[in-house]
Amino acid sequence: MGFLCARWRRLSFAQSPRSLPSPNTAVPWFIPILIFFARVFDVSLGTLRTLLMITGHRALAVVLGVFEVTVWIFAVGGAVKYLNNPWAVVGYASGFGVGVLVGMMLEEKLAFGHRMVRVISNRTDFDVATLLRKEGYRVTRVEGSGMSGPVEISFLVIRRKQLGQLQKFMKERLPEAFLSIERVEVAQSLHPVTAESRFSQSLLGRIVIRK
Repeated sequence: MGFLCARWRRLSFAQSPRSLPSPNTAVPWFIPILIFFARVFDVSLGTLRTLLMITGHRALAVVLGVFEVTVWIFAVGGAVKYLNNPWAVVGYASGFGVGVLVGMMLEEKLAFGHRMVRVISNRTDFDVATLLRKEGYRVTRVEGSGMSGPVEISFLVIRRKQLGQLQKFMKERLPEAFLSIERVEVAQSLHPVTAESRFSQSLLGRIVIRK
């Protein structure tokens, strides 16, 4: 029995280098390209899945995780099979970097989650809260004190997709105002929400309903 085990080890070590193609072995030209795009796809899904988990979209994160791992298996399998080929390794590594960038661009385009915006103004002749309420925003106003005197502080929670519009509006109407923006983990209203508005606020609703 010991002789058979030793014989099997010698055969395994002798044949293991042959399991990988040699650097001189011709590799189809499309293999590194396929590895590159597979890696871009699975890393993009991984980046997007992580950001979805942070913003609380757990169900969609699980679905993306399944597709991510499936594509990852094929990408890693191709890279390992052609490990001795430098172009396959370059395709795998560069696909990872490009995939991170693509994932961040997708998340920025979809604009998940909410943001809390503070608008601070020292203009005593300008009511920021009233101006924002006329535009449809829910605003909480408090009085504060700054270096040069009293200031108005307006708090509002908006969808991240509305952030650019709000910044543009404030730049046009009150460019000297100070804005600070923070990520919001959960935005919940105690008022009853209808079925239609609940759908429009969901992730699927935001994708289907283009505002």
